[in-house]
Amino acid sequence: MSRQGLHLVSPAFEAEALASLDSLYRAALRLTRVPADAEDLVQDTYLKAFRAADRFAPGTNMRAWLFTILHNTARNRVRDRARDTVAIDSEVIHRATDAPAPAGSEAGAGETPETLLLRETLGPELQADIDELPDAFRQAVWLRDVEEFSYAEIASMLSIPLGTVMSRISRGRRLLFDKLKAMRPVNA
Repeated sequence: MSRQGLHLVSPAFEAEALASLDSLYRAALRLTRVPADAEDLVQDTYLKAFRAADRFAPGTNMRAWLFTILHNTARNRVRDRARDTVAIDSEVIHRATDAPAPAGSEAGAGETPETLLLRETLGPELQADIDELPDAFRQAVWLRDVEEFSYAEIASMLSIPLGTVMSRISRGRRLLFDKLKAMRPVNA
């Protein structure tokens, strides 16, 4: 063990862990919605993973293990921030969230790697619809349909029952389907 509390890890462990860096960052960005916070979350995830490298069972799914660490770390951060209570008017927040984006906003403003990736791979309507999903549904649908994790892996990552994962994915997909169906022209 080094002075920093990190175990010496094998080059194979390091290579396998770092192969998931991009997908971990995308997931962190979806969780935090702030690039700097996403970078910090990924860094903390890797720090915890490398510290616990001796507890990783070789031959198991490294990517799922890393995503579990990421989600647990994100959940702990949210819980810790909740302890620092701030008085807010939730009605004002709901009105602001439901308000349409200001007209004439610059397309390039606030571009993140996630928004660039989504714009290249998803149509703008689908991208907006995914972003509008409630957090719980968005996380489950993203992990299943984009990151391609199994239901069991998602349940483990999010620390929720398997049935809840299936329900959230089903309801999230239904919400997306209904929005896309509503956008489709009647004559099509």
